[in-house]
Amino acid sequence: MSKQLTKPKKAKKGGYQGSRINPTRFSLGQLKFYFILIPLAMFMIIPVVMIINRAFMPLGELFAFPPRVIVKNPTINNFRDLLSLSGSTGVPMSRYLLNSVVITLLTVLMNLVISVTGAYALSKKRFRGKEKLFAINQLALMFVPTAVAVPRYLVIMNSGMFNTFWAQIMPLLAMPVVLFLVKQFVDQIPDALIEAAVVDGANDLTIIRRIIIPLTRPALATAVVLTFQAVWGSVEASNNFITDDTLRTLAFYLNSISTNNAVAGAGMVAAASVILFLPNLIIFIVMQSQVMNTMSHSGIK
Repeated sequence: MSKQLTKPKKAKKGGYQGSRINPTRFSLGQLKFYFILIPLAMFMIIPVVMIINRAFMPLGELFAFPPRVIVKNPTINNFRDLLSLSGSTGVPMSRYLLNSVVITLLTVLMNLVISVTGAYALSKKRFRGKEKLFAINQLALMFVPTAVAVPRYLVIMNSGMFNTFWAQIMPLLAMPVVLFLVKQFVDQIPDALIEAAVVDGANDLTIIRRIIIPLTRPALATAVVLTFQAVWGSVEASNNFITDDTLRTLAFYLNSISTNNAVAGAGMVAAASVILFLPNLIIFIVMQSQVMNTMSHSGIK
């Protein structure tokens, strides 16, 4: 008896391919994922929608009960009041904004340089006390800013940085969590790749620029997000180390509005919250794919 050969069945379009789901097309088997993810996404997006809508709510809607998520009678008076108030203090709001932009950019760039070079040295260089230095960095992860407030104040005062931009940059210049994150990615780079670059005549700066930075981009993107969030919304330095209003940041100014105008300035507080929140949201959206790569720990394949 001759064996009859059967042709393999073709996969149906838009559905299962064997036991696998085609992610580019919708199928009934994917409904269970949508039933879970769509309510979860809506639950997570509500605070973002509420923050943006509250900035355009009149005073009556801000104190309505139950709280409203969507504004019914939008207005831009909250932003107008915020700008007019900044003019009455003698220092325009644009000055605070410029200070925040300069301080944030310098801190992020310098933090990246320190983190990349430090991670390269701790991961690929051999020198005495390397393990102890990395242990100190891990130990620093335990301390919250409040625990080191007094030593930090003494360092700023004794170094002559009081009432300068550097007083707001130096406390956040080196973040232990960023150095630890970047080092973990540098550890994944094969030593043979570094040795091959050295044989070809590359120095340390060339290795960092052409090997370390391209292969640690997900970690560096996450470092940018973490540093930006820590600096942009920080008011500690402006509170403790600055007495000149022309050197203070936008976060300090907006925080002072919320403190001194709890009820009458509720609209200005809502507008200020959006101004502080949107840059964090934008920078995360721009670097989202790189941050997700870091979370899945897939820096090197």
